[in-house]
Amino acid sequence: MRRVETGLKNRGVIVAASSTGIGRATAEAFAREGAQVAMCARTAEMLNAAATEIRKRYNAEVYSEAFDVTDSGRVKRFVEQVVKQFGRIDVCVTNAGGPAAKPFMAVEPHEWRHAIDLNLMSTIYLAREVVPHMQRRRWGRIVTLTSVSVKQPVPDLVMSNAVRAAVVGLVKTMANELGKDNITVNNVGPGFTDTERVRELAVMRAGATGITPEEITSRWGAEAALKRIGKPEEIADAIVFLASERASFITGQTLLVDGGYYKGI
Repeated sequence: MRRVETGLKNRGVIVAASSTGIGRATAEAFAREGAQVAMCARTAEMLNAAATEIRKRYNAEVYSEAFDVTDSGRVKRFVEQVVKQFGRIDVCVTNAGGPAAKPFMAVEPHEWRHAIDLNLMSTIYLAREVVPHMQRRRWGRIVTLTSVSVKQPVPDLVMSNAVRAAVVGLVKTMANELGKDNITVNNVGPGFTDTERVRELAVMRAGATGITPEEITSRWGAEAALKRIGKPEEIADAIVFLASERASFITGQTLLVDGGYYKGI
């Protein structure tokens, strides 16, 4: 079968929170396409192990740096270093772990601030640093990674439900502003996916209901049209598509990759 070219070979790509889960699968997917990949996450040991494996498996140019994406100064220095390493930034995938799972009245005010920093401000910090580089080349792709909760709120995830929805407003606004520079801005909203975070949520929900985490995960899968939860690689493929030349006329959109979990029209 003829390989469908994505136009991503030798592109400079940033993937945030890429030591595990969807972020790692995304970094790997870009490396498979021949891109230069810059990875970041908070835990150096896990990040460097992932970067080393991807580098060896695909003979890819991979740069990795451990830091917290809620630190605007560290984000700025990271982007500057990526430009030094690759000479360009064409694609930026923003991503960060989700805030704690709690109902509304259990959330303290300082936890709201942290959730905003984690899921909204980190996206803003990365976008502010990469956009000028994309504008100079008149080509760019920004893909934010949120959740199906931006369309259908998930119980007990009030902070994620609220803050990730703000990212969608940001995406739409940026898309309108940056289209003239040939920069597209889109959002991917995964449904329940086989990641460490989802496994942690299953354990928490199991503790509250008295059934096993496996039963919880099975119930989540049963709520989707495809009757299963997703794989990180399936989310990564959607992100790569939106970053590719094949998606050149798509911007300001939220693509749900949820196996049909969302029940709206």
